Parts: sequence; structure tokens; C-alpha cells
Amino acid sequence: MSRAPSDSRPGAKNSNQSSLFPLSGSAPDFSLEIEAGVEKHLVAGTDEAGRGPLAGPVVAAAVILDRHAIPAGLDDSKKLTAAKRDTLFALILAHADVSIATSGPAHIDHSDIRQASLDAMRRALAALPRHPQFALVDGRDIPPALCCPARAVIKGDSRSLSIAAASIVAKVTRDRMMTHASASFSAYGFDRHAGYGTAAHRQAIADHGPCPLHRMSFRPMRRDVK
Repeated sequence: MSRAPSDSRPGAKNSNQSSLFPLSGSAPDFSLEIEAGVEKHLVAGTDEAGRGPLAGPVVAAAVILDRHAIPAGLDDSKKLTAAKRDTLFALILAHADVSIATSGPAHIDHSDIRQASLDAMRRALAALPRHPQFALVDGRDIPPALCCPARAVIKGDSRSLSIAAASIVAKVTRDRMMTHASASFSAYGFDRHAGYGTAAHRQAIADHGPCPLHRMSFRPMRRDVK
């Protein structure tokens, strides 16, 4: 893929900075979207949230930003406060094309977390209101059977504004889902840890056993056959 020359469009990097080796601590920009070179600039970023937890779905989001109305402050969702994520979430939904897909615990257990995550990203991209011409996918893998050509971007949520936006949408959506689930499964504290394997969560599993939201293929729920 050819590299774009120096560009003054929103978020573009200077051409002497390699996008393959971004500076440590640098903020995401729009250079990878520009490098895609698609005529209508319908480049989608996709990312997921929730690969590591012991309970709940993995949530994927796909976002096509309006390059003329990119919310200021987009970054890897893990680098932002909850309040900042909520603010950006609302701005992204107001100014971009957004789609969300989930893979629940049964799907995760039936395949594995990697395949379930890739499938959720594939479905999120396919469900966008406008068909993307190209996709930037966070991570090392491109989901199979995508609706468009794609590029895998390692640490993409720190490099691409579109992937950063998708990471925020996925994270906020999943956190809200787990907070809502805590009302039905109050013994586990999902509103406090979103299903991650904290000491308190593991103790709740030991005390009460797993609930329908737990991933039975994950330890400590998993029981290997010897």
C-alpha cells in the first residue's frame, strides 16, 4: 500500500513519520484512513471490548467518522476516564455512522474468545448504515468474510481515530450492559468490575457458583476432563 504525501487534512501526520512505528505516547490520527485511498472516504474502524472478563459478552463496534466533524479527544478507551468516554460516546453517535454487535457467553464457549470477537467485528462492519469501502481492524487478525477489504492494525486504538472511536463505543456499551445485568445478578457485582476476574468477583463465584452470564470455558468455571 502506497503512503500518502504530507497532508493538511484533519489529523494527518507529516509524511516523514512512519505509521508503522508511531511515537510512544502519540495520539491517534487520521493518517491510516487517508492511506486507504478510497474515493468517498468511507473507511470504518472496528474494535472490541470484553475479551478478558469471566462473564458477559464481547462487544464490537464499527465506526465511520465524518472527517469534517471528528470529536476532539478521541483516544484508546483505556486511556480515558469513564466521564470522558461517556461524553465522546454521545458525540460519536451524533456525528458518525455506528454499528454494534455482540457475542454472548454461549457463543464464546461454543467457539473461543478470539473467534467470537472476530465474528462480532465482522457483523458490526456488515451492519453499518453505509457500506464501508475499507476497514481498519484493531489487532493482528482480519475477521473472515468481511464486507470490504481490510487492514489489521496492531495497537490500532492508539493510532487510528476511527478505531479509537470504535473502542470507545464498544467499551461504553459493554460497561452499560454489565451495569444493567447487575440488577438481575446482584450477588456478583457486575456494576463494579464489568465481569473481570477481580478477587471479589472470584469470591462471589466460589460462594454462589456461576450464573448464566459466566463463560464456562474460562477458569475458574471450566472443569477440564482428565
